Amino acid sequence: MARLVVDPVNRIEGHLRIEAQLEGGKISDAWSSGTMFRGIEMILQGRDPREAWIWAQRICGVCTMVHAIASVRAVENALQIEVPDNAHIVRNLIAGSQMVQDHVIHFYHLHALDWVDVAAALKADPAKTSQIAQSISDYEKSSTTYFRGIQQRVKGVVDSGQLSLFASGYWGHPAYKLPPEVNLLAVAHYLEALAWQKDFIRIHAALGGKNPHPQTFLVGGMTTAMDPNEPAAVINPDTITFLRDLAKSARKFVDQVYIPDVLAIAPLYSDWFSRGEGLGNFLCYGDYGSSGANDPSSFLFPRGIVMNHDISKVLPVDPGKITEAVDHSWYEYSGGNGNGKHPSVGETNPKYTGPKPPFEQLDVDKKYSWLKSPRYDGKPMEVGPLARMVVGYAAGQPEIRAAVNGALKALNAQPAVLFSTLGRIAARALETQIMAKHLEDWVDELDNNLSHGKTAIFNPVRWDPSTWPDHAAGYGWHEAPRGSLGHWVEISGRSIKNYQAVVPSTWNAGPRDGQGQRGAYEASLLNTPVADPDRPLEILRTIHSFDPCIACAVHVLDANGRRFTLPNVR
Repeated sequence: MARLVVDPVNRIEGHLRIEAQLEGGKISDAWSSGTMFRGIEMILQGRDPREAWIWAQRICGVCTMVHAIASVRAVENALQIEVPDNAHIVRNLIAGSQMVQDHVIHFYHLHALDWVDVAAALKADPAKTSQIAQSISDYEKSSTTYFRGIQQRVKGVVDSGQLSLFASGYWGHPAYKLPPEVNLLAVAHYLEALAWQKDFIRIHAALGGKNPHPQTFLVGGMTTAMDPNEPAAVINPDTITFLRDLAKSARKFVDQVYIPDVLAIAPLYSDWFSRGEGLGNFLCYGDYGSSGANDPSSFLFPRGIVMNHDISKVLPVDPGKITEAVDHSWYEYSGGNGNGKHPSVGETNPKYTGPKPPFEQLDVDKKYSWLKSPRYDGKPMEVGPLARMVVGYAAGQPEIRAAVNGALKALNAQPAVLFSTLGRIAARALETQIMAKHLEDWVDELDNNLSHGKTAIFNPVRWDPSTWPDHAAGYGWHEAPRGSLGHWVEISGRSIKNYQAVVPSTWNAGPRDGQGQRGAYEASLLNTPVADPDRPLEILRTIHSFDPCIACAVHVLDANGRRFTLPNVR
């Protein structure tokens, strides 16, 4: 029996440590540890709730604006503020474009190299790669000349000895299964996606002022003026044309590149449709409504819960049943740990009791993570694209049903394959396709409002703190790219008394609770075979399938304390 330690896991945001117990070449147990303390909740105490979203965005350096949305929604919920339709549409466009960009970046730049052997692409026949590309898509960049040019570029990097983002990969690992020609196809699209996403995310510059950390949010709406009588109006016919062109580019790239690549690569790793299953419990707060953020009946992604893989029914979500436990987390609660606290009364009281780094092993019988353990009705849950697709499928949402059934037919598979490492990858791709379509719809809605003189984008009610009650509390939910995100705020004396954020990767990456129940990461690694303990590619495959948001780093320790270099690609 050996203990394998991956610390930190790379190609993610934040700092994550995974320890896995190996028996007979498979993982028999696993522990997930967040090794970086955040503390934004403590920084927010005593501040004006109208500026909370500015600080909350700093929780992350990548998925920034999702915290802005959850934060303004929390304050709006507490102060009972309804936002104008235009503000709702602009928020959908900003958040939806974030999701599309984020998912494309994840597949090609954070996760693809777990499946694609870059070195093998040098052995490919560009003519055969061209034939494969043209057989799965009508994307215009599919000629032999194009793929030969990509191959020469990669060869130039290799021959230079300066491998840059392709350095320290596990090239030649026995778990790689793609033919050289498919590897070349994926490498070409890796580079293609780099250029595409940089152009596409200009949506955030147009509507948010910048990316990352857009600056146009307001409690009560947005600052993105669209009144033609205002000299500073940002949203005008030229802006609409610009947004529509970018939305169309997204749909084309997703339909002609991303989706075909997923459907081409997945069958070559069919064994991963039965690995990485995890909990089987899925939570989705629901989001992207057509008639307001607080109308679940209009949500593109339905609100609900699926338990124990049972897609025959969807259970309602009760906000009061959410808790966070700290039995195995480096925090303490006043009055003892108990069974956890609801986020509305949650506490951020850090108390590190672990060993001094560097250390070979965590004391997993005690506290071993800076992440708390969120639970719904006492049960661990998985959140994210797979949860959204599973809940949507079970709820009978027509677009989700059609997308999932279409993918299952193309893969000649049953719905059960969704509950896996590859299932998460497929779910992320499918919701990207759905979201790319709706970006165009929202641009059309904004255009229609503008052409009919409907230009209100900010509701000033209760902007003056003198109109606030002495005490108010509320929460804001958002379906971020990585899953269900919630912010809870308590306002007293016109300032923030308490603030708590329960983020998607806390749901997924949290440690065991007081009952010994594993979090989603820990459960998903069980029974995973590891071909080469010195190069634990299989661990990365499943952990990366969640798209962790916890920074990129590069070493592994095994049970004997040996250190190995991990691929450092970001």
